[in-house]
Amino acid sequence: MAGGMWGRPRGAPVGALTLTALAEGIRASQGQPLGPSSTGPQPKPQAQAPGLTTNAEPGSGAAAPTAGSEPYSPSSAPEPGSHQASRSSWEEGTLADLALYTAACLEEAGFAGTQATAISLSSALEAHGARLEDQVHALVLGLLAQVPSLAEGRPRRAALRVLSALALEHSRDVVCALLPRSLPPDWAAAELWRSLSRNQRVNGQVLVQLLWALKGATGPKPEALAATRALGEMLAISGCVGATRGFYPHLLLALVTQLHKLAHSSAHSPDTPKIWVLSHRGPPHSHASCAVEALKALLTGDGGRMVVTCMEQAGGWRRLVGAHTHLEGVLLLASAMVAHADHHLRGLFADLLPRLRSADNPQRLTAMAFFTGLLQSPPTARLLREEVILERLRTWQGDPEPTVRWLGLLGLGHLALNRGKVRHMNTLLPALLGSLGEGDARLVGAALGALRRLLLRPRAPVRLLSSELGPRLPPLLDDARDSVRASAVGLLGTLVRRGRGGLRLGLRGPLRKLVLQSLMPLLLRLHDPSRDTAESSEWTLARCDQALCWGLLEEMITVAHYDSPEALSRICHRLIQRYPSHVPNFLSQTQGYLRSPQDPLRHAATMLIGFLVHHANPGLVHQDLLDSLFQDLVQLQSDPQPAVAGAAQVSSQQVALLACTQSRPGGPLRLGLVWHRSQPNRPVPVFADSPFQRRSLAGHWGCSGPRPA
Repeated sequence: MAGGMWGRPRGAPVGALTLTALAEGIRASQGQPLGPSSTGPQPKPQAQAPGLTTNAEPGSGAAAPTAGSEPYSPSSAPEPGSHQASRSSWEEGTLADLALYTAACLEEAGFAGTQATAISLSSALEAHGARLEDQVHALVLGLLAQVPSLAEGRPRRAALRVLSALALEHSRDVVCALLPRSLPPDWAAAELWRSLSRNQRVNGQVLVQLLWALKGATGPKPEALAATRALGEMLAISGCVGATRGFYPHLLLALVTQLHKLAHSSAHSPDTPKIWVLSHRGPPHSHASCAVEALKALLTGDGGRMVVTCMEQAGGWRRLVGAHTHLEGVLLLASAMVAHADHHLRGLFADLLPRLRSADNPQRLTAMAFFTGLLQSPPTARLLREEVILERLRTWQGDPEPTVRWLGLLGLGHLALNRGKVRHMNTLLPALLGSLGEGDARLVGAALGALRRLLLRPRAPVRLLSSELGPRLPPLLDDARDSVRASAVGLLGTLVRRGRGGLRLGLRGPLRKLVLQSLMPLLLRLHDPSRDTAESSEWTLARCDQALCWGLLEEMITVAHYDSPEALSRICHRLIQRYPSHVPNFLSQTQGYLRSPQDPLRHAATMLIGFLVHHANPGLVHQDLLDSLFQDLVQLQSDPQPAVAGAAQVSSQQVALLACTQSRPGGPLRLGLVWHRSQPNRPVPVFADSPFQRRSLAGHWGCSGPRPA
């Protein structure tokens, strides 16, 4: 064994007798009668209180030597209360020597002497009665100081067995002593945690104590942070997860809740780094990454490797540590466990129920998100009566907090749609439709997603939804939030796809009206700066073309991917031929986009008005609408974007020509134009863009520009 202050002096006795002598010395220092040791017969006490000598013979009642301590006699003890600090220092030194000799005995006695040594150690500790916790604390600190100086192999293993012997009977005291040394991270403390994890007799007890330390904190306090790091060290050892049997769901939920608290505290702490990166080597550099690594180890050790993989692929771990995305990460984790770790779902579901009413907000919201995600599993959802679950979700719908309403909406969707058929329509549909007017994008997105899943079920209520979505869906196509806009366009495409049979037969009046009401916004959204919205618009227009037999699929794809005035002109000509009475509505819908703050939409709207007016027959458009269009286009001729200004000039000429054609001979015109009896045919509008010129995507959807030749 290595020397130094923790080295064993030459000639010192070893084995249980050494520890017995130390125990007798500690009893004597406390003024307690010397009794027989549990290791065997002991010599009779002498008249004088024994001191700690350096040349004790094996089997005698003399105590073993201590490093740097003087012999102690009760007759020479100071008065009580005058030298408490001195006495406490002496006791700590004696216990430090006890830790040293325990390690020395274990090293020389080997495995056979472990039990006898542990008995002697416990006997020495019990001599302190109410001060037992302090003595264990002192011994653990002694081991922390000794471990770095010990060589690898038998000396270090012997010292670590001392810790295991302590934890077997005093796990709570050992954990309480080690936790303060685990924050900030300490190499020696991490080594001790790992040694406890490898011992199958004590690791379960230690994990339970760490779990209580983690659950007992009301926030990311030092004790909870230290317990998180200790759990990360222990669970990383292969085989330790098996010791969590019986409290696995408690531990998993405690770690996820701790991540919520860490995310919440980081959002309100200006000193916390905002960027989180998983550590691949060495100790985790942040509390959040340590909790994630502990959660991964817990899942992997129990056969949940696919859960970890699914979370990585979906970005779930990054969402879990985000202040605004934590609950999304919890939902992803619940979905992954439903798919790949269903053997724990019943236990999780049972542990979640009391947490749903917790006064601790992070714990309650985390439990709500888990509860919502687990409703995707029909066997798990059947653990409660559906009426009870529905009542709980309806209560959430009335909560003033948008996050709770969002989770309730997701839960309603899972419960109603997870068995292959639509159920609880009277409860589900009003909640979904009512959420479309919410100001929170999560609520609107959840409602749109649930309505889309509803349409994909057999015997979906297409006609009912067409009528209900008629006044609600068109405003969402122009929503300022990209995610809402893309989802609304996709929902319209799904609705058209499910109702295409009736549309081909001339039925589905509400759906046909909804399509024509949304047609111009869909064409313009092909140029939306949001890539998701642009792609969703292209897909929806293809569904409309297929259902209504326009024969414009090629032209729509061309407009979506190229600046092609010719393709746009053919689309306008075909639509006006099919729906001549809707031309004023088409123009009115497009006019609103002339004031869009987005340059691509203003440009596309200006060109679209020019072609619509060019192909419109005289008499289809009211003079008031033409005057309004002309004024807006004249204002756009001073637009800072040259392409928009040039297109506005060409389109304003088309409006003026149509107004002249519709005016009576000799009558005054509001546009200030003079009527000519020999009015020529209106020329085709020619815009500056060349047909089929490839549109540059640089900066449009976040794409890089073309490589130089």
